[in-house]
Amino acid sequence: MTTAQRIWMTPVAYRRLQDELTTLRGLIASAAPDDDHENSVAVQSARRSRVQQIVDLLLGAVIDENPPDDGVAEPGMVLTVRFEATGDEETFLLGVRGAEYGELEVYSVNSPLGSALAGARVGDRREFVVPSGESMPVTLLRAVPYGMHKTRSS
Repeated sequence: MTTAQRIWMTPVAYRRLQDELTTLRGLIASAAPDDDHENSVAVQSARRSRVQQIVDLLLGAVIDENPPDDGVAEPGMVLTVRFEATGDEETFLLGVRGAEYGELEVYSVNSPLGSALAGARVGDRREFVVPSGESMPVTLLRAVPYGMHKTRSS
């Protein structure tokens, strides 16, 4: 027996996913059964696929249980990194794609950057592979729990 992967998300993101699930289930239920146009079949299939994706996310949801404020990159942490090749800095939430978190960009721990940074401590330098196949060095500058990032960025 497998267990659902724990997925950190805010209460707002959880509610948005629940609302989207309700809407999609309503659209699926109200579809005309004799509508066999190719486009309609594709749309219904996409809706069913998204429903399954949302159900999987909600089953593993850990709602607003902030990780410890220990400077370690993990889901629920807002990370600031420096891309060594350019010196550019970026701040983003290490979270779950498919749920919105306001103004923050979200990277999944399954993304190349997210998986490279998972478990990193402030000051650690990691590398990730970009789509072109090139390896990119990145340094973790800051890691704070979601919600605390605004009070600390001032």
